[in-house]
Amino acid sequence: MEKVREIVREGRRVGKEDPRRVVHAFKVGLALALVSSFYYYQPLYDNFGVNAMWAVMTVVVVFEFSVGATLGKGINRAVATLVAGGLGIGAHHLASLSGPTIEPILLAIFVFVQAALSTFVRFFPRVKARYDYGILIFILTFSLISVSGFREDEILDLAHKRLSTVIMGGVSCVLISIFVCPVWAGQDLHTLIASNLDTLSHFLQEFVEEYFEATDDGDIKEVEKRRKNLERYKSVLNSKSNEETLANFARWEPRHGQFRFRHPWQQYLAVAALLRQCAYRIDALNSYLKSDFQIPMDIKKKLEESLRRMSSESGKSLKEMSISLKKMTKSSSADIHVLNSQSACKTLSTLLKSGILNDVEPLQLISLTTTVSLLIDIVNLTEKISESVHELASAARFKNKMKPTASLKKSDSVSIGRAAVPIKSHDSDDHVVTILCDADVSNTVDQSRGETSVDSCHHVAIKIDDDDLVHEKHEVGDIHAHSCVSCDPSDVLDSSNKRISSSN
Repeated sequence: MEKVREIVREGRRVGKEDPRRVVHAFKVGLALALVSSFYYYQPLYDNFGVNAMWAVMTVVVVFEFSVGATLGKGINRAVATLVAGGLGIGAHHLASLSGPTIEPILLAIFVFVQAALSTFVRFFPRVKARYDYGILIFILTFSLISVSGFREDEILDLAHKRLSTVIMGGVSCVLISIFVCPVWAGQDLHTLIASNLDTLSHFLQEFVEEYFEATDDGDIKEVEKRRKNLERYKSVLNSKSNEETLANFARWEPRHGQFRFRHPWQQYLAVAALLRQCAYRIDALNSYLKSDFQIPMDIKKKLEESLRRMSSESGKSLKEMSISLKKMTKSSSADIHVLNSQSACKTLSTLLKSGILNDVEPLQLISLTTTVSLLIDIVNLTEKISESVHELASAARFKNKMKPTASLKKSDSVSIGRAAVPIKSHDSDDHVVTILCDADVSNTVDQSRGETSVDSCHHVAIKIDDDDLVHEKHEVGDIHAHSCVSCDPSDVLDSSNKRISSSN
């Protein structure tokens, strides 16, 4: 009785995790009940006979959780059955011309050759990813048709009935999968990437609070709960297999919702790869929260402001990307936080070069600079993720987030941040705004040429809508800021190495 209760509890848990699983179970039952009519309805049974069992088998092996998986398996099975059936009939006919003595030998050779070649082709990565099931069915069908033909005179009728029942079973699966509470693999992949962005942003926004908080502060259970909540990022580390599977299934799916045919699913994998790289840095960063060797708080406080900005602004940037991805809109608000994090990175680099850590012990210095280096890596990866998300938004034709809120005239100058240069007007009515991150760390502007050094500037392209030449120009496009700031962890390491060498 206890085992029954445990099974019931497990069933409830599985159903609550994803209610679509319960719906899927009913869909499979409906498809099987439908194709079973080949046996229950006498006219259909008279036409197909025992071959009607192939329809039932097709439903059992083809019906998958998502539309893409079901459609992919259904097409693979139908095409493989058709091609293998045709080749099987041809092999049987060719072998029959050689006489009753040689016929079984030729059939055995044909079966061996096709099975060996097909099995070898299954090892090709691209083939295995999309057509592995189809090749498996090809081997099975060719062998059954060619061998059965040796004992069956009506080989064409046998092949026709098996192909017909397989197609009927596959069509039943596909129709029910699409029109009865469909589960789209593309939507799941889209949601997963947005969720991973949100998960990493949560860690970065909460990390500094934990890092600059004494370990014995507050209730122990509350501290453990917060740290356990921070470790949600670990799900990103192990998501590669699931992402690639969903992307493979999504390629089979027809257009649905805002996901058009030939949607850039490969770009989702590019974003996911960068997120995993960021998650690996975060995993290393998290180890310093649980380390037995902790740096004194007074030493951490020396770099607190810059570290807080770097971590929180990177987290806010990932959060903005997650929101825009969920809404499938183009947004440049994440770029603002990227610029802020890079500005903090520059400030930190200047602070370290000033010798603020000269009085720190070598072991403490190594631990602190390693943390700083990891955060700089995360800042740089955040910029790459932002660029990749922009590429995805453009390729997927996401909508603009909002209507323009600012207006410009061609003769106007724009001041953004601490310094700026006038807008340059071109024939295409595109304007280029050069934004200086920090006037105190930027290089000298060449007034005669209107250029700035690429070490500390950002270029923003703004497209101007020229609807009415009399009225002022309005900004209508998205602003994509491509940062020229480069945070180099080697600066931090060089500074710490010099400090350690001098202490020795």
